[in-house]
Amino acid sequence: MRVSATVAEGLTVGVEHLWPLLVLPIAVGVLASLIRRGSGGPRSASNRSRRLLLASRVLVVCLLVLGAMGPYTAQTRETPGEPGVTLLTDESASMGIYPNTTDELVRDIEDEGVPVTRVTVGSDSASRIGDAVAANLRENGTIAVVSDGRVTAGRSLSTAAADADALDATVHGVTPQSPRTERAVAIAGPATVSRGVQSRYTVSMRGVSVSEPVPVTVTIDGETVTEGELRPDGTLAVDHTFEELGAHRVTATLSGEDEYARNDVFYESVRVVEQPDVLYVAQGEYPLRNYLDSLYNVTTAASVPAALDDYAAVVVQDTSASDVGNATALQDFVVNGGGLVVAGGDNAYENGGYETSPMGSMLPVQVGNATGGESNIVLLVDVSSSAESGLSVQKAVALDVLDQLGDENRVGVVAFNQNAYRVSELRTLGQNRAATAEKIRQLESRGATDIAVGLQGADELLGDREGTIILLSDGQDRLGPPAAVANQLGREGTRVVSVGVGKRVGVSTMRQIADESGGSYFAADETERLRLLFGGSSRRYQGENLTVVTEDTFITAGVELTANPGRANNVRVKPGADYQVATADGKPAIASWRFGLGRVVSITAYDSDNTMGGLLDRPDSLVVTKSVNYAVGDPTRTQTGVTSVDDARVGRPTTLTYQGDSRPEAANVSVRQVGEGRYRGEFTPRKAGYQTVLDTEYAANYPVEYASFGPSDSLDALVERTGGQTFSPDEGEQIARRARQQSTRVRTVRETWEWVALLGALLVFTAEVVARRVQVYRGRTTLESGLP
Repeated sequence: MRVSATVAEGLTVGVEHLWPLLVLPIAVGVLASLIRRGSGGPRSASNRSRRLLLASRVLVVCLLVLGAMGPYTAQTRETPGEPGVTLLTDESASMGIYPNTTDELVRDIEDEGVPVTRVTVGSDSASRIGDAVAANLRENGTIAVVSDGRVTAGRSLSTAAADADALDATVHGVTPQSPRTERAVAIAGPATVSRGVQSRYTVSMRGVSVSEPVPVTVTIDGETVTEGELRPDGTLAVDHTFEELGAHRVTATLSGEDEYARNDVFYESVRVVEQPDVLYVAQGEYPLRNYLDSLYNVTTAASVPAALDDYAAVVVQDTSASDVGNATALQDFVVNGGGLVVAGGDNAYENGGYETSPMGSMLPVQVGNATGGESNIVLLVDVSSSAESGLSVQKAVALDVLDQLGDENRVGVVAFNQNAYRVSELRTLGQNRAATAEKIRQLESRGATDIAVGLQGADELLGDREGTIILLSDGQDRLGPPAAVANQLGREGTRVVSVGVGKRVGVSTMRQIADESGGSYFAADETERLRLLFGGSSRRYQGENLTVVTEDTFITAGVELTANPGRANNVRVKPGADYQVATADGKPAIASWRFGLGRVVSITAYDSDNTMGGLLDRPDSLVVTKSVNYAVGDPTRTQTGVTSVDDARVGRPTTLTYQGDSRPEAANVSVRQVGEGRYRGEFTPRKAGYQTVLDTEYAANYPVEYASFGPSDSLDALVERTGGQTFSPDEGEQIARRARQQSTRVRTVRETWEWVALLGALLVFTAEVVARRVQVYRGRTTLESGLP
């Protein structure tokens, strides 16, 4: 049993065992009995000598007992460690544009008396920097990463940062300057398009040491369609309409000299299919019919028939539930993978009896006041050390978010670092707005970051209620656990709306947390759009035109909205649906969701003529096209053979999807069944260009390692989070100095003192024996004194 006590600040005194104390009274009794034996005789020692002997022997026994008890002290003090630097040198292809400065850097550090351990990271086409950082961490250690931070394999740098936090390790960045020019071209655009429909392909370039525009040539099926120029991080849009079915080739080529030639060409294989068959159902003549006819193979009907297998999607406009037709067949069609778009008007939604019909169950909206009702909302505020420098901004954004929320909502506040702290209980916001705001102002920053713990704390505050968690954080956390918790919350009916706050926001992490739960991501300057979701009657949104609510979805990406139809059906978005676009006065204009295997879109905005009031004119018409395309989904889903090939890169496994009655076979392709008549194949391209697999052409491009150059924000974020610095290759002396500072730390030093007690016992015993011998030598006593 250990016993200890603090006797001064930073100093603790204690013993390991108490059982030796049981021996003390027994030993003292035995000693007293032995020393008294024979007393009173003619040649016995005097009582004074016997008392002195007993005292010395008791002291010896006490010291032996103390030694057996294991005395120790524990003192907190600053102690120097053994400084050292682990130097991770990235030798992947993206670092080939930089001069080799590692040898000189090692020499400069070691000249300062700090040993260096060299570790080579990466290879020609893979940068596993995150794995290397995690593998070389040690407590209070120093790592210097000579790299551009472009991770192309293994764990991310944000995950490695979490491991470094746990060990209080520091990661420095060493980024050399490139005297060489390097550029990489890429194409973004649809891989499958319909014949006769215009498609857009965007050509972009990334590079370093590029000061002048770079000529680029774009060819389609070998014929030049565009010759232009690109600046770093610039784009060039190419619009094209394919008239022939089958495979087509879109190729972009950069001109001029640079370090690598293999990434100066990008290949895009485009599969052109017949225009999807769309059924258009309406009771009158509307411009939407003619607009759809320019994009799809449209069949018009007054009501939905029983047979819908020939169609990819059904579009219903301004039609009441009683006039829709075979609603049961329509529901089965959607459940089994068909698409549905329902455009509003005076005869639809609340005016068409949708709420009591099979139509209502399929739609992502329900009839009712869009601004009414009450929501349970938890503001989850990051107060960890990574948010410390910007805590004032965190508070400001939190207060701004609070200002967007309507009085009807029940709002609580949870703060988190590595733990979750309940700041304010769920209460109706109206009468508690000022008190809630004051508690937010009082938040303080400390500790590490664990978003998963924060999400769990917010969920505990919600209890059994369904609700929304508004997460305010910089997202500097490992992705796995937070995303998994968010996914579980989404399945339980709680969504996460994430708001990125801070100098360096992990946008991809924050987006995925929101996506996993079915929520949305907003930047810190976009919180005004929260009024569209939670404003209620007290915080109504007012704009001039239609407004995108959820950005960068399939429907809203690249959309520009200028129209204001003026009317909208009286609906609100269902939980779990995607609120895409709002009207100028904050009502839902476009919403979408998955219903069974199919996709459903509600378009509720219309004008006084029961048409779509400017939504069919450019640039707004793109949102209508994308809404119908979302409902159509994969136009090849009813075809057999290879229906899609994922983005293929040389040396990296890619997948294909195959539909047919039996498993396909092909050399170097591993195929497994993933559903009835559906197969997934995996293969690894070995060279760039247009290739063929299972009689289907696809494009394989240069490895991802050659796609981006120059310092990455991820490495800067890792360095900042671990308290490191970014150095140039000639600053080895400064790296050595920081390593010494890092190795010196405050720690608890524990020292044991058994040897002092044992040495004391030996000295007392020896002194007592010597003293008695001296007395005999001087003739003051005799050896026959009767003392033991």
